[in-house]
Amino acid sequence: MMEQLQEWIASWQRESQEPVCAYVYDLDGIQRHVRSMLDKLPAHSSLFYAIKANPDKRIILALLPLVSGFEVASIGELLKVRDVSHTVPILFGGPGKKDAELDQAILNNVTYLHVESLLELRKLIELAKYRKRTVQVLLRINLRTADLPQTKIRMGGGPSPFGLDETLVEEAISILRENSNTHVKLCGFHFHSLSNNTNAELHAEMVSYYVRKVEEWESQYDIEVSVINAGGGFGVTYDGSPGFDWPLFTRLLKQSEEWNRLGDTEVFFEPGRFIVADHGYYVTEVIDMKLSHEQWFAVIRGGTHHNRLPASWGHDHPFRVVQTEREWQYSWAKPMVVDSNVTIVGELCTPKDRMHTDAQVPRLQVGDVLVFVKSGAYCWTISHHDFLGHPHPTFYYLTEEGIPCASISK
Repeated sequence: MMEQLQEWIASWQRESQEPVCAYVYDLDGIQRHVRSMLDKLPAHSSLFYAIKANPDKRIILALLPLVSGFEVASIGELLKVRDVSHTVPILFGGPGKKDAELDQAILNNVTYLHVESLLELRKLIELAKYRKRTVQVLLRINLRTADLPQTKIRMGGGPSPFGLDETLVEEAISILRENSNTHVKLCGFHFHSLSNNTNAELHAEMVSYYVRKVEEWESQYDIEVSVINAGGGFGVTYDGSPGFDWPLFTRLLKQSEEWNRLGDTEVFFEPGRFIVADHGYYVTEVIDMKLSHEQWFAVIRGGTHHNRLPASWGHDHPFRVVQTEREWQYSWAKPMVVDSNVTIVGELCTPKDRMHTDAQVPRLQVGDVLVFVKSGAYCWTISHHDFLGHPHPTFYYLTEEGIPCASISK
């Protein structure tokens, strides 16, 4: 992959005086990764892609023939998927769904809607009745347990805006059983208690706990559950430490007593970051280097307005240096460091525009290109693209032929 990127970078610099600044998404790599995940997926389960991680249209198209469907968290995301396929299954989650969003979800044939509150449930019952359309729902539950893996992002097991408190399960089921409800059908439960967990053993235990809770509610409330959505949350690391072990996770599920009691109940997984993170590259050229208070800074064409993840998460984003031979048109030597620590910063006028602090580099000079790996998830999507009005990066896509193809509207 790096050889392909080096050739492409050299081509860019031969053909343009503009500094390199682009995202490259490896569509073939994403497909290979998902096929590998599916090969190990246990029976009674389905894999969905949570497009919030990266809603790029080309990525959705690449995943369309492989995944069971897509998870969306807004009407904007829903319409992106429907622009690609009118029939692919969609899971619609997220707190604060507005009336118009619930209505559009019904009209766009969402397969399962994740109910996040009692108010949302009552509104949905009225809208479905008005539209005379059956809506299948999964109640998203915030569990009352502290026995969840500890990650940087917790979305359950304590006070949270996400989902229904576990103590409200009975009331939600009672609402669904009211005579006024003629079109909303309870199909199961949704759990998404955390994000970016790297411990496969604890994640498998958590899924088993979900199954036990659903079994308990089936018995207690005399309901029949056909779907348990166990969410995503499979972790990716940016510091070189091991990420989530998918083979171990799926093997542990297959061995668990709870999994082998599922019968006809299906378990959904809806990862986002874990599917795409390792297959995106933010590629940007060094445009200046300077020494300040005995510290070297390399200024890149781009920064956190293109890739906000390191600033958002407070980490140093991993990168590789591609040494280039861009033509130098000036009479003085290029600024360069050898065997030194360099802080990588962007072009914004804020000290928070940092991609990596005190990176050890063998050699770095103006005109070299930095390839920020693991930039496939959240990096572009969550960024403040128009701050200061700098141009956006260009988007390219590696196909199975290994050649970047032209960017398209996302």
